[in-house]
Amino acid sequence: MQPRLIPVREPDRPTAAVLVLHGGASRPDSPVVSPTQLSVLRMKPVARRVARRVRGAATYRLLNTHRGWDPHRTPVEDVRWALGELRERWGDLPVALVGHSLGGRAALLAGSAPAVRCVVALNPWVLVEDRPDLRGRRVLVLHGDQDRIAPIARARAVADRAARTGDVSFEVVEGGKHAMLRHGARFERRAAEFVADCLDG
Repeated sequence: MQPRLIPVREPDRPTAAVLVLHGGASRPDSPVVSPTQLSVLRMKPVARRVARRVRGAATYRLLNTHRGWDPHRTPVEDVRWALGELRERWGDLPVALVGHSLGGRAALLAGSAPAVRCVVALNPWVLVEDRPDLRGRRVLVLHGDQDRIAPIARARAVADRAARTGDVSFEVVEGGKHAMLRHGARFERRAAEFVADCLDG
């Protein structure tokens, strides 16, 4: 199975591109990603908000090959595939990555790709030992303080380490939970603002 790019906005002559990355834990009984699973649907309003705010950007949602984080093929590989597809379609455009949960982890770890200018990680599910190379990128980690699935302390540790060599901001959404259902508009709005400032600036 191949990953898929789902268009949200495709201007005739885009000046930038945005990839929106979903999360989703692995499940032995259902390893294949479905377009209707909640972790995928959760990113639709984020993608729409970014597309409205950054009108010159070709904006896509990426549908991963597999659920979760398979050591044989991680979502980072799917992001790299998508970046290659964008380059074939549109040439060398600056790219923003916006990911939630494991998609946030993938965005951080794929952020070293040459085309990437900025990364937004929403409630990223990371490991303390993750060491993303984000030099020369602008990065926003936005995390709810009531997230019981992706520990905020781990995200802060990874962000603090990355901030030693990169432009990394860590912001807390008070009362925000992992699914971003509560205070969802704040997650969406802040992500769109950050991407617009990065790509339009």
